[in-house]
Amino acid sequence: MTTLYLDRRDTRLKLEGRALALYADGERRGTVPLTLLDAVVMRSAVTLESSLLAQLAEAGVSVLAFGGRNASKLAVVHGRHHNDGARRIGQLRRFDDPAWCLRWARTLVRGKLRRQQRLLVEGVAVRPDQRYALTKGYLAIGRARTRAAAPELTQIDSLRGIEGAAAAAYFRAYGGLFAEEFGFHGRNRRPPRDPVNAALSLGYTLLHHEAVRACYGAGLDPIIGYYHQLDFARESLASDLIEPLRPLVDQWVWALFREQVLRADHFRQDGDTCLLGKAGRQHFYARWEGFVRPQRRLLRRLTRKLAVGLADYAKATTAAPKEMDA
Repeated sequence: MTTLYLDRRDTRLKLEGRALALYADGERRGTVPLTLLDAVVMRSAVTLESSLLAQLAEAGVSVLAFGGRNASKLAVVHGRHHNDGARRIGQLRRFDDPAWCLRWARTLVRGKLRRQQRLLVEGVAVRPDQRYALTKGYLAIGRARTRAAAPELTQIDSLRGIEGAAAAAYFRAYGGLFAEEFGFHGRNRRPPRDPVNAALSLGYTLLHHEAVRACYGAGLDPIIGYYHQLDFARESLASDLIEPLRPLVDQWVWALFREQVLRADHFRQDGDTCLLGKAGRQHFYARWEGFVRPQRRLLRRLTRKLAVGLADYAKATTAAPKEMDA
């Protein structure tokens, strides 16, 4: 299964038999069998009929459409959903179980911190000139791991504080892996103000929507998470799921710049916003699919396992209905 990325203006999509056909400038440019498609991501002006959206969803193909100024808006059509209501009942009940939520959150944060340390160790091997800064970050994250595992930690808010402090130390160290011309001095977003942050934001966004799709496919509500707080329109469970995977995106983005797949001339400034240009996006998407396949499989395994456990919990905690008098 693969994702089709469309970033060419005036592309038209049609369904021909059981294949998706691509037209540009009035000419048929190629086809992709629906059986091979997992999702379609549209970045530029793409034309398609509403009936095609319905057919793609019926075939289990999700559609992501970026629009608005600087692709700041996103519309999503999901493929098939799982229909076991017990999974969502269990999901809601676990939301009201603080001890379970803390165990879940610890697992996510400890996995994230462990992967952050691994990346910094790799960084020392590749950039020995940055050994001091990278080692300093590594040790700070190690202290955070100890605090996150401490039995006296009983509040998720405290865990969030530990994770946030570790993230600040991590990104200070991570910045040493990039050339000064990229101007990366820490994480910033909405808008990203430098090329590295622009690439990180795009990667996180795409991975987040992989998690959203995995949630729907497993019969879970991506809005109701356990580590990330509930907020209007925030897909908190999807954010939970990608938390330990973020360092993998960081590692991949570093490789793009290190190998000069992405260069400074692939980006442009629009006020305070750094934008990845079309040529850069082509390089990004060409590499992204190879990176995200194993993460997609992992997210699906995780959500299926979580969903089965939540359904079992719902059934175990559901009282039998009382008989009613006639």
